[in-house]
Amino acid sequence: MSTLLHRYLGSDTPLARLQDHAARLARLQHVLMPALPAQCANACRVANLKENVLTISAFGSAVAVRLKQMIPSLLDHFARAGYSLQSIQIKVGLPESSPARSEQKPRARVLSSAARAQIETFAATLSADAPLRASLETLVRRSSPPDWKPE
Repeated sequence: MSTLLHRYLGSDTPLARLQDHAARLARLQHVLMPALPAQCANACRVANLKENVLTISAFGSAVAVRLKQMIPSLLDHFARAGYSLQSIQIKVGLPESSPARSEQKPRARVLSSAARAQIETFAATLSADAPLRASLETLVRRSSPPDWKPE
């Protein structure tokens, strides 16, 4: 299976070109990081490279202003690394990373006593290793009756 996937990705297809472009952007990001001050390093990323114009996405206007001031030195840094860029654009964007699902507190579910009992009864009819049973038991465990009030 993986051999077929590698053969497909290695061919001259739009997906292969996209993979090459993504790898190029990752290399540019790797070159960019040492040129940035510590407060900017985690607040921006390489967004695109098109016709020798590098676009960097800054997560906030203060970082964008700082990066715009650094454009001449960044162009020089990329030239020394072997990337002759025509120019660098800075755009303000939002960070892609949001709290991971495991870090988010699960929402409280409200189930009536009758619904809880029916779900528990149904879950008991499933095999012990069934993923649905584990999910239903978790739902019942995390749910609260409708008259419950958080303290």
